[in-house]
Amino acid sequence: MKIAIFGKQYNDNFNEIVRSLISKLIEKGVELYVHRSFFEYLVNQKNINYQFQGFYDSYENIPANIDFLICIGGDGTFLEAITYIRDAEIPIVGINSGRLGFLANIAGSEVDKSLDELLTKNYTLDNRCILKLTSTEPLFPDFPYALNECTIQKIGSSLITIKVFIDGVFLNSYWTDGLIISTPTGSTAYSLSVGGPIVTPQSHTFIITPIAPHNLNVRPLIIPDSSRLTFEVEGRSNSFLVTLDSRSVISDLNTQITISRSSFPVRMIKLPQIDFYTTLRNKLMWGVDKRN
Repeated sequence: MKIAIFGKQYNDNFNEIVRSLISKLIEKGVELYVHRSFFEYLVNQKNINYQFQGFYDSYENIPANIDFLICIGGDGTFLEAITYIRDAEIPIVGINSGRLGFLANIAGSEVDKSLDELLTKNYTLDNRCILKLTSTEPLFPDFPYALNECTIQKIGSSLITIKVFIDGVFLNSYWTDGLIISTPTGSTAYSLSVGGPIVTPQSHTFIITPIAPHNLNVRPLIIPDSSRLTFEVEGRSNSFLVTLDSRSVISDLNTQITISRSSFPVRMIKLPQIDFYTTLRNKLMWGVDKRN
């Protein structure tokens, strides 16, 4: 079995979990390929040094025949790991050393059990839709895709006006701080924090959620992910901010943006003991109020 490992910085109290994870994988005869900067962090900062099969530092040199990738960190780390997988469709699973963890949803206490399930391939694959950004000017030429969301946001204090078209039909002019275009996976991320709905992962939808709209009757809108969305931005400033997950660029007002569903998914590993509703209940602390 061949496994890739990707990670970022983590707290010292997670160190033994990482050490135990890597030791167990090596003892089982797994060929491990580690992101080079994470390897240097393990050696220099955490005093963890093993003989790995190899290293990678880009999409081009990650082995194509990897069985799956283990991501160690929070949801931001998980999103970054996807930029190394891209359309290779390598399954990915996340061990949460961060805080909330909707994507990296294996808790430290569950690592040993989860690792046994992974090594025996006792899991299913959950194909998650990702969105693709195209534009009249190149904004993200290297990887114009996002698992969670794309946002269009103002720069400075003045509101912007965002004209939205769905499949060529005019929807609305949003006078707002910005718009979030979210996948179902991203419905529990930025969109949720500004009042967007929670959508189950296999809903095949996009969510349009305004950020602090000036018109109070504007509400989030759910549309099929087969739709093609086009955006035109107007404002007092000459530019606006565009993000794809945790990556961002500044664009000028003449740039027209289009969002559509990607032709390839992200393949997330779904373990038997972890499901979306349990994760949702635990992360949002539903039921803590005894009246529930």
